[in-house]
Amino acid sequence: MATHGPSSDRRWETSAASLGHDRSDVPEYRALASDLRDRVAGEVQFDEYAQVLYATDGSIYQARPAGVVCPRDVDDVVATHEVAAEHEVPVLPRGTGSSLAGQSVGPGCVVLDMTVHMDDIVDVDPDGKRATVQPGVVQDHLDARLAEDGLKFAPDPASSGRATVVGGIGNNSTGAHSVRYGITDAYTEELQVVLADGTRMHTREVVIDSAEHEAIIDGGGHEAELYRIVEGLVEDNDAEIAKKYPNLKRSVSGYNLHKVIYENEDGEEVINLSKLFVGAEGTLGTIVEATVSLVTKPEETALALYCFDDLVDAMEAVPVALNYPVSAVELMDDEVFRLARESTEYAQYEEPIPDGTAAALMLEWDSELVDDFEGAVADTNAEFVDSGAAFDVLEAYTDEAQGKLWKLRKAAIPLLMSLEGDPKPYPFIEDATVPPEELAEYVQEFEEVLERHGTSAAYFAHAGSGTLHIRPILNLKQEDGIETMHSITDDVTDLVLEHFGAFSGEHGDGLARTEFNPKMYGPDLWGAFQELKSAFDPEWRMNPGKVVYVDAETADERGYPDSAADTDMRENLRYGAQYQSIEPQTAIDFDDEGGFAHLVELCNGCGTCRETEGDVMCPTYRASGEEIQATRGRANMLRAAISGELSEDQIHSERFQEEVLGLCVGCKGCMSDCPTGVDLAKLKAEVKHEHHQEEGAGLRERLFADIDTASRIGSALAPVANAATKVPGARTVMEKTLGIAADRELPTFTRDTFRKRFERRGGAQVSEADADAKVVLFPDTYTNYSMPDAGMAAVEVLEAANVHVRVPDDLSASGRAAFSGGFLEKARDCARENVDALAPLVADGYSVVFVEPSDAVMFQDEYLDLLDGDEVEAVSAASYGVLEYVDTHRLDEAMAFAAEPESGESLAYHGHCNQKSMNKDHHAVGVLRRSGYRVDPLDTSCCGMAGSFGYEAEHYDLSKAIGSMLFEAVDDSGAEAVTAPGASCRSQLGDRDDDSEEPPHPVEKVAAALQ
Repeated sequence: MATHGPSSDRRWETSAASLGHDRSDVPEYRALASDLRDRVAGEVQFDEYAQVLYATDGSIYQARPAGVVCPRDVDDVVATHEVAAEHEVPVLPRGTGSSLAGQSVGPGCVVLDMTVHMDDIVDVDPDGKRATVQPGVVQDHLDARLAEDGLKFAPDPASSGRATVVGGIGNNSTGAHSVRYGITDAYTEELQVVLADGTRMHTREVVIDSAEHEAIIDGGGHEAELYRIVEGLVEDNDAEIAKKYPNLKRSVSGYNLHKVIYENEDGEEVINLSKLFVGAEGTLGTIVEATVSLVTKPEETALALYCFDDLVDAMEAVPVALNYPVSAVELMDDEVFRLARESTEYAQYEEPIPDGTAAALMLEWDSELVDDFEGAVADTNAEFVDSGAAFDVLEAYTDEAQGKLWKLRKAAIPLLMSLEGDPKPYPFIEDATVPPEELAEYVQEFEEVLERHGTSAAYFAHAGSGTLHIRPILNLKQEDGIETMHSITDDVTDLVLEHFGAFSGEHGDGLARTEFNPKMYGPDLWGAFQELKSAFDPEWRMNPGKVVYVDAETADERGYPDSAADTDMRENLRYGAQYQSIEPQTAIDFDDEGGFAHLVELCNGCGTCRETEGDVMCPTYRASGEEIQATRGRANMLRAAISGELSEDQIHSERFQEEVLGLCVGCKGCMSDCPTGVDLAKLKAEVKHEHHQEEGAGLRERLFADIDTASRIGSALAPVANAATKVPGARTVMEKTLGIAADRELPTFTRDTFRKRFERRGGAQVSEADADAKVVLFPDTYTNYSMPDAGMAAVEVLEAANVHVRVPDDLSASGRAAFSGGFLEKARDCARENVDALAPLVADGYSVVFVEPSDAVMFQDEYLDLLDGDEVEAVSAASYGVLEYVDTHRLDEAMAFAAEPESGESLAYHGHCNQKSMNKDHHAVGVLRRSGYRVDPLDTSCCGMAGSFGYEAEHYDLSKAIGSMLFEAVDDSGAEAVTAPGASCRSQLGDRDDDSEEPPHPVEKVAAALQ
């Protein structure tokens, strides 16, 4: 039975059409788009937004396609090919678009986005160790299904959380474990493909001269011709194949002529055209279904990270490490460590790395290769540490400890792209591979190349297979930088050939390396590649310009697309010498990010925001599956707006404001989860502010921006204010007049506010003189006017630790609602009032403590963007969420609890997304566990309520769709109860269905656990 990817059953359409916005096709392609809509059931998008969204991938390249088709089935793929052929337009099949060499971008192409609908796991055969998938299946989703049977797909690229299996086939991908398992071509068994003219074809292993083989040849037609041509090309070029293809575990440049004919397990000579499609980058046809072989998943693994004070010493250790039964040998250098150390998310993983580590080799063992992990590590310790080659070793035997080291290693590529300024460590020759025994000399000579060109590079990746991702640091916004890139590539490809290597060992040819393939393979094989391409794709319309090309004269004579001719790695750059962007004057401070434009440009297209499991970002993408809702999509649209790709007024259009910015829930997940730290919530606030300045703001926007005043009035009028919304027809009127969703349960107000309750009980019960610590407990809007119980619980918990609690009556709202809505001057006024009031208290030793996480983060983060000076920095540094404060200062050690730690009720804990962005959501878990609860911290995204977002009529259904992911996680936890610190999160959980109740704040659970 077919199974879907995790998000496919909850997709919510947020496209322009569904939101009622105009989506006019680009005039040049209007007839093509019309014909496609007549014959394709899936979405057809040929407007300017679609072109911008699919013009880039994870590479340094950009090229606007004609448009995008999201096929629903194979018939749609066939129809797309047929229509494109009729219009003489190229076709580009695309997965997640995380490719690093520019394979998934192409000028004037019809892009086939295979991830939106065609994401079924068609079949899993545990006994035969095979699986069949549609092209949109993400590898981690397949591996999660295979884990049920103790199996996995062997190639493991760092992008497996978002990259598709078939995308990996297109690039012949691999990963850290190629030392153990090899690369994708070894595991690709059968394919269902659609050729350029719409012909379907089933490629599989066929015994040469068998009855099946004869039937194919005698059957005639295109398929028979392909078999004859391929067999002839292999036979005619036998000597060149043996001479030119390097003897490496990883070599993915060019076409796999050396692997298409081989001996099977029975010793029979077979031909399998599937092997040609592996690494072909969509240039031979579109894969619509793939059957792959699987391996057993080792039950246990161990890691050892060896620290060297010199990069070359680490390289010399690689071939030695391969003498041991290791399953991976990975490299990281000091530049990777430095960037991780400065990253919000990855600093915790870099912390154990010893000072002075210039390079580290990470070795892995698995239980299928060794029985005694500690003994195996002891052997390599003797080899490297005892001999003095390495000066230290970190050993990791638990899943948690190993996971941290792997997370650091897998973050290397996007971390490097977060380098400040325009010069970046760009990928263009970073995928070269040489035999491991050549690495040390190769690296030294590579350094000489870099020195000649006046630059440096970062080093990391799969040292055990001889693949180093070496990224020279260049400024590709300058002509000199572009020419230097080309010159370095020319020199390094010469160097690679001298060391018996391949130009690409993992990331493929694409726009970056195709130009140099003739140098690697020579004229005979280059001619064979051209003949092979012509056999499968006579008009050269499948992803032209990748893997192989022809001269311009030939292309013109034969009517090939211009992009099929004379590929030049300097063309179609995302940031070329002509690139310019506007650096606007901003209301908030972007100095730490290098400016507004630089923060936008930090998006390198890696696609981490498209991952649907783990971490926070991007909740609206997880619900919709639409590229425009991923952080990458929003960043690309903003970049187009500030660089002149879009018209000057487009950023203030209704569509841009709603579809690009309005559907960003401001969770801040991208601030931490995006490896380069593209903080879309901050960018959104600035652009919305500018929009309000230019176009004004609506009544509902102003109402929500000043929700504290509205809540104060509601509290003063309670219970009448609460009853008013229950009057028949009142909610309908609110939806029609204010746009507040009629189906959403509204918060209720109390006249007995938190401030009043605190004053009525006599204020602080622990005097300032007798206290061990003193805090200002911030009376946020929700706690004060709607849920004072959480505030009183916070007072109880703090006083149980002998803390003096003060609740001032002269504080403003935090400004969170105003900031999120783009009312930055109002937010700044709130910040200034609060800092002025709190700075003297902080100077006197007070901390500022919050019940509501979003208000805490407002003080900790956004206040620093709104205000300057020592006072705001002091107040920000002294601000804590209530259980963050308790945990940081271990105040619960002074409390008496009724139960032993982790012995009582089981709780599912949903952390607040804003706190997760600051790496502060774990504090509550520790306090809850020590207070007696068994806590399951859910690995969940935003709840979908997101302040005002879930109340807005046009966003209500999307909010609930995002919330469904949280509901599912709560159900799967099996916990007896759920708790969440965020007011929005508790509202969403309480509004799940008619039987749901709003869960308690974690501080209420801690208060309940006190003796």
